[in-house]
Amino acid sequence: MIRFTRAAAAAVLVCSLALPAGVATAAVPDTPATGAPAQVSRAAALPAPTGPYAVGSTVLPLVDRSRTDPWVPSADGRALMVTVHYPAARSGGGRPAPYATREEARLLAEQLGPGVSGDVLARTRTHSRTDVRPAPGRHPLVLLSPGFSVSRWTLTHLAEDLASRGYVVASVDHAYESYGISLPGGRTVTCVACTALDEGGVHGSVVTSTRAADMRYVLDRLTGPQPVWRYADTIDARRVGMAGHSIGGASAATAMVADRRIDAGIDMDGRFWGDLPAEGLRGRPFMMLGTHDGTHLPGGEDDSWDRTWTALDGWKRWITVAGSEHFTFSDGPVITRHFGLPQPELPSDRAVAVTRTYVAAFFDQHLRGIPRPVLDGPTPANPEVHFQHR
Repeated sequence: MIRFTRAAAAAVLVCSLALPAGVATAAVPDTPATGAPAQVSRAAALPAPTGPYAVGSTVLPLVDRSRTDPWVPSADGRALMVTVHYPAARSGGGRPAPYATREEARLLAEQLGPGVSGDVLARTRTHSRTDVRPAPGRHPLVLLSPGFSVSRWTLTHLAEDLASRGYVVASVDHAYESYGISLPGGRTVTCVACTALDEGGVHGSVVTSTRAADMRYVLDRLTGPQPVWRYADTIDARRVGMAGHSIGGASAATAMVADRRIDAGIDMDGRFWGDLPAEGLRGRPFMMLGTHDGTHLPGGEDDSWDRTWTALDGWKRWITVAGSEHFTFSDGPVITRHFGLPQPELPSDRAVAVTRTYVAAFFDQHLRGIPRPVLDGPTPANPEVHFQHR
């Protein structure tokens, strides 16, 4: 997984490991006397969703041929892979939904170090079933965008949990911005954007503006007059939110500026790559959820959070989580724990619980109109969580 450099004045993205420095060369479990790291052979299991619904899943390949792909202009349009998780009518039926393709997982595993098997990573057990019948009714839609260089499936535990609580969730992979994205026909595209940003001097705002356009297209194809998903009538297009991790979170703000259909947004530990306009988000709610350290505390190294906070003109929260690190807000804690990679201070189970609790509470309050007191301030049940600027 890729992370942003934590330098005080970081202005570019760096295609380095998504985990803290040293993870790839750190000791892994059961290293034999020969010095070759042992491979974990059993598959991991994502934490079970917490909501009352069973979860369905389907994959939608999309291509926006009205646009030129910014990373590969010769490509036939802008390719997107979308996984839709949704409340299912009942448990069972269908097949267990896969976590990732073997090639996607292999390409990520190469970055995580010698103790990580791509085959094992691909076999991570999910809690959703493919193409099962949805629960009746109309449900709010949440768009999810992953961190730079990683794929949509690194947000699966959150997507499944939201779906179990009654949301339709569309997790989007953006072509050429990941170590590996498998497309129909057996083709896998890799991270051309990594080179463009690392060596080509391209600014991160190109990523966020491109992803905003991607999300506009996904919304059009899910909620427009000719939707691509057979169960699209279960989506309530009047209630749409977006969340993302890292640059995917920054893209949530950019997408809200560009598309009034997005009613609420969350940035999970992502640097903003452009300032909000003078009118802010026109009163729409936004939450920043990040690390409780020198990066994302007020006055921290990432000064874009201070600027964005001032520009937000609606309901807003700046929440930091003690003991977390950049990939706390994704499937990262589950993956690193399973393969014996170094862990941050915040345990994996708490990382999952905190992320799910605050993301779901935000969307419950702002897409469903259900007050969630956990957003009002610190609670004994979540001692790691700190509210800034209160």
